[in-house]
Amino acid sequence: MKPVYVINGFLESGKTEFISFTLAQPYFQIKGKTLILLCEEGEVEYDEELLRKSRSVIEVIDSEEEFTPSHLVELEKKHKPERIIIEYNGMWNYKNMKLPWYWKIEQQITTIDGSTFPMYYTNMRSLLAEMIRKSEMIIFNRCDGITDLNTYKRNIKAVNPNADVIFEDANGEIDEILEEDLPYDLNQEIIELDNNGYGIWYLDSMDHLERYIGKKISFTALVLKPEEMKKGYFVPGRMAMTCCADDMAFLGYACEYAGAESLKQKEWVKVTATVSKEYWEDYNGEGPVLHAISVEKTKAPKEEIISFT
Repeated sequence: MKPVYVINGFLESGKTEFISFTLAQPYFQIKGKTLILLCEEGEVEYDEELLRKSRSVIEVIDSEEEFTPSHLVELEKKHKPERIIIEYNGMWNYKNMKLPWYWKIEQQITTIDGSTFPMYYTNMRSLLAEMIRKSEMIIFNRCDGITDLNTYKRNIKAVNPNADVIFEDANGEIDEILEEDLPYDLNQEIIELDNNGYGIWYLDSMDHLERYIGKKISFTALVLKPEEMKKGYFVPGRMAMTCCADDMAFLGYACEYAGAESLKQKEWVKVTATVSKEYWEDYNGEGPVLHAISVEKTKAPKEEIISFT
C-alpha cells in the first residue's frame, strides 16, 4: 500500500505553508522520496532548498479531469516515491476524488482561513462539507481578532464530530473556548436547553464532558428507540441540519429511563436528566449517558429541526 496524505482547503487557506512546515520538521526527515501533487498554485511557493533537503518533488495537476487513477499511477512510476502528499484543489468536489486502489489515505487535514470562513460557509457550504467530512484535523489559521470561534467550531463539528479543530493566530495556537462563551449558565440547578443550546451542549459535551458530569439538564426531544437498544434505555435527541437540507443527522445520547418501554418511536418528550460519564458500546468507549429524572410527553417545538448556522 502507498501511504497518502491529503491536505485540502480553499485557495490561500494555508495549505502550502502547512506542507512546507511539515517537510521542515525533523520527524519528517525520513528515507525515500516524497511526491507532492499540487492541484492549485497560490501566491505561496515551495522553497527549492527545502524540497531538496526533504527529497521532495512536485508534479502539478492543472485540472480535475487530469486527476485520474491512471494519471496518478503514471506519476508514481515516474518518481517512485515512498509517500505522497496531495495538495488538493478546494474548488474540486472532494467527493469525486478517486485514487489508485492501492493508495491508502493515512491522514487528511483541512486548512481554513478564519477571516474568510463565514463567506465560504455561507456561499459554498456543500463544497466545504465534503471537504471536511473525513478530515482528522481542521486547522483554522489567521484567526486574529475573531471573537466568535465557538460558532466556527460548532459549524465544523456538526458535519464532522470526530475532527480535531485547531485555531491559530499570528502567535500560534489559540487556547480552548472558555465556559463563558456557552449560551447557558453551568451553575444553574437545572440547565435549560433551547434549540440553540441543545446543539451546543451536544457538541461541547464531546470535548468537555467534565463540564457536565453530575449536572441536571432539561430539553425537548424526539424519542429514538433503536432495535438493539438495551432494555430500560432510549435516545432522546433532535434532528439537525448540518450543512444543507439534504444533510441531516440525529443528535442524541443514550438515556436510562425505567419507563422507556412505554415510549413511542418519534414522539416528543420533555426530558430532565442527570449527565454522567460511562462506557457505552456504541461510543466505542466512555461518553455521555443520561439518567432521566422525568420524561413527560409534550408538543413538538415550533422549530423541529435545529441548525448550526
